[in-house]
Amino acid sequence: MSAPMSPEAEPARVPEGILVHPTGARSRRVHEAALQATCDLLDEGGLPAVTVDAIAERSGVSKATIYKHWPSKTAVAAEAFGRRVAETVALPDTGTARGDLAEQVRLVSAFYASPAGTVFAQLLAACVSDPGAAPYFRVYFLHGRRVAIGVLWERAVRRGEVDPAIDVETAIDILFGPLIFRLISGHRPLTPEEADAISRAALHGLLRHTSPGAD
Repeated sequence: MSAPMSPEAEPARVPEGILVHPTGARSRRVHEAALQATCDLLDEGGLPAVTVDAIAERSGVSKATIYKHWPSKTAVAAEAFGRRVAETVALPDTGTARGDLAEQVRLVSAFYASPAGTVFAQLLAACVSDPGAAPYFRVYFLHGRRVAIGVLWERAVRRGEVDPAIDVETAIDILFGPLIFRLISGHRPLTPEEADAISRAALHGLLRHTSPGAD
């Protein structure tokens, strides 16, 4: 996670719950410097390594200025993490809904099993006790991931391979919710084999049955 941050990744408008911060060229540079420093800290020690003092020291941005841009250290970390991950995501295109969705489940499972998945779990837990940071987690991480998976679902709907009456948000929760539960609880491993088992079970109910006994 060493690529530079991109200002264009910011939402076009300020979503609900996101702090309206100073704008202008200098403010953008300050914002990006703090995000880059936070990404480096996350790489080095996960969320526990991210403090406002550490961000200020690493970025050269004062603590007072950081608090003008974000309500808490968790909010900075959520934006930095979400925007960085967005730069590395590529959607599968296997030619079938089953192939696309099963491969995406494998990719997400591998992500959760990686060091980045540990940071995701730390952020998820931290946002429970820091409600001011939760919108940053939703906007900068969850929203982008769900929009991307929605692309796969809409592609499948156009092909007539899935039930169009199933809401895309419901489909996403069915396919990927079990992975988050396993990440948090640790009751089952996050392996390719387990990911395939989840997608097979979910897709048996999600895919349109074209003939009796069809998968």
